[in-house]
Amino acid sequence: MAKPKALILTGYGINCDEETRFSFEIAGANATIIHINDIIENKSLLKSYQIFAFPGGFSYGDDTGSGKALANKIKNNLYDEMMSFLTRDTLMIGICNGFQVMVNLGIVPGLQQPIGTTEVSLEHNASFRFQCRWVDLTINTHSNCVFTRGINRLHIPVAHGEGNFIAPQQVIEQLSHNNQIIMQYTKPDGSLADGKFPYNPNGSMLDIAAICDTTGRIMGMMPHPERHIYFMQRDDWTYLKELSKREKKEIPEYGEGLQIFKNAVQYYN
Repeated sequence: MAKPKALILTGYGINCDEETRFSFEIAGANATIIHINDIIENKSLLKSYQIFAFPGGFSYGDDTGSGKALANKIKNNLYDEMMSFLTRDTLMIGICNGFQVMVNLGIVPGLQQPIGTTEVSLEHNASFRFQCRWVDLTINTHSNCVFTRGINRLHIPVAHGEGNFIAPQQVIEQLSHNNQIIMQYTKPDGSLADGKFPYNPNGSMLDIAAICDTTGRIMGMMPHPERHIYFMQRDDWTYLKELSKREKKEIPEYGEGLQIFKNAVQYYN
């Protein structure tokens, strides 16, 4: 079976493009990094891909607010093509700054149809500081989200200054009712963080770390799955490695974040 083709966006401060490409390649996709200006010059490029990824990174240095400038560039130059891409049986993921771009484009949560209305916001962390740490996440197993199929929990890192998920109460209720709240920050024991720092690193309402659209094909998330592709990337990997040896258990090769990308590839197989 042919490998699905993944387009990894780059340009203007995006800095996780290589890691995202590598993650999709390891998962079995044919992934290509393309500068946004090259897509603008050849808009038909989008027709050749099944997966589109907005990687993390500080596009435009977060000037005017995280993800806003890049979202405006897309609105002014690629909006129709982007919407056409999403009408096909395609997948889209936005990670960290990519999530912020998608929110500003109105791609997620997509409660209002046609999509394109900004309905939620990712604001400055409640600590008013950049947060770079590992977090624990619980996954909504009742959701139809393609990217999280078969995943119950995740331990992956965050690295952002504006990840505080805020929305009107009516929108929060709709997201909850539709099972569009995909990931929530938890304490190590699996109970919800309940807004408590550092388990919830940014102060997000309902400890929200990721949401999807109503179809389950489009997901935005603040944590970085591409930074936990191998087991040895974990913050506690030396402890777990020694524990596995003593318990005579096999030491895993891959990390928990890889399954996100595998699910995207398996969607087309």
